[in-house]
Parts: sequence; C-alpha cells; structure tokens
Amino acid sequence: MRALAINDISCVGKCSLTVALPVLSACGATVDILPTALLSTHTGGFTGYTFLPLDDEMRKICDHWETLGLKYDVICSGYLGSRAQVEFVRETKRRFLKEGGLFVVDPVLGDNFAFYKGFDESFAAEMLSLCAEADYILPNDTESFLLTGKRDPSEALAELAKVCPHPIITGADTDRGYELFYYDGGERRLPLCKVEGSFHGAGDVFAACFAGCVGRGMDLKSALALTVEFCYRSILRTAREVPDKKYGMNYEKELSIVTEAFKE
Repeated sequence: MRALAINDISCVGKCSLTVALPVLSACGATVDILPTALLSTHTGGFTGYTFLPLDDEMRKICDHWETLGLKYDVICSGYLGSRAQVEFVRETKRRFLKEGGLFVVDPVLGDNFAFYKGFDESFAAEMLSLCAEADYILPNDTESFLLTGKRDPSEALAELAKVCPHPIITGADTDRGYELFYYDGGERRLPLCKVEGSFHGAGDVFAACFAGCVGRGMDLKSALALTVEFCYRSILRTAREVPDKKYGMNYEKELSIVTEAFKE
C-alpha cells in the first residue's frame, strides 16, 4: 500500500506529518508526504512560532511526481492553511489517487467550539466541499459543529452523512458518556474512555492510524476499534510520562498493537 499524507510539518511538538509518517508506516504503508506549511513549533501552547506556507512548492512537488507516474492507494489530508490549499488538495486527489483508492479528510478547523486563528465560516464551507469528495471524514465535535451548525452530534452526523458516505465524529460528550459517532448505513456509536487533560497531536495520531487501517482493508468497525485502542493506550502513557503535554504524545511505545495487527 502506498499512502500520501498531506499536512504541515511542525518541527517541535509531535503532530501532523511527524506523526503521520511513523503511524502509517506501522500499518505497513509506504508513505510519501506533501507538506502544506513549515512551522518552528505547532501553534497550541507555543508562542513566537514561525510559519511558512508552502503553496508554490506544493505545486512544484506534484508536477515532479507526475513525471514519475506516482499513484496512491490512500490519500489523507489534515491541516490546510487557506482556501487555495483546499482546492489544491482536491486537484491532488484527481491527479494521484488510484481508481478505487481511498480519500480520508481530517477537516482541521478548530476546538472548544471555536475556529482556530485564521479560519472562519467561509473557510468551513470550502472544507465541507472537500469533505464531499472523501470516503471518510474525521471531524472532532467542534469541527462537526462548524461544518453543519449542529451542536448535537447525532444531528451533525446526519447532516455530514448527506455529504460523505462515512463521517466519523471522533469524540463528543453525551448523556451516555464520552462517545465516538460514526455513520455506516445509519448512526453508530462507540463508547470511549475519556482521560482528563489536553493531549496535543491526538487527532493526528487517530487520523493516521485510521487511514492506515482502512487502507489495509479493515472494515470500518474494526478499523475504529483498533484506532481507539491505540490512541487510548497512547494517551494513558502520555498522561503518566510527559510533564509538558504540548510536546506531544508518547505513542511510539504503543505502536506494537498496530504492527501486530498487520503482521504478515
């Protein structure tokens, strides 16, 4: 399986492409990357960080790839810094995804029911149009709200199912506890064990593992079960071992659960 991960590179703070590479590789993929921006650190908890958008370089990279005849079984996209980058990812999918390949979109927009800096309603509308081309989308509860205007996860899931065949809301507090919502011909729920605190990079770990699982042929329910288990173990380890959570999760020592699942 050959996978393409489209996301930023944060040089400090494990997230985005520095997470996608090892996790997708653990699923047995050959992983190529298309960086959208270069940051000195990620933006969650650090100040004074540098930010370099890579729009021009992205186009040069893809033009070179076309001369190599590259095609991908899975393309997964994460942080996109502008509407132009959203359109470019749409073009990249058309150029490089194999027929029958899978397109997974993590529609990075915000957290705590607010947009990240630089994003707004018009950007959310553009991201929703990208979601319409995906096989799977992985919004958190905030992002499902920003995409649909529906705060209730069941209502948001129903709206997203009109756009994408398999929306997955990666975690939401409900009257039954903390749950993952997904659509597979109807609403399905998966109970989650919530660990108090903020764990930077958890969404990127989740997205990479899930994309690798479905890319390797796992059915949706099994892919989610393995991804949730891997992320939960990684979060517990991080809670125990990492004093300053903004530096990212200690997921590496839990990768064995993933490699074991895809052992030849």
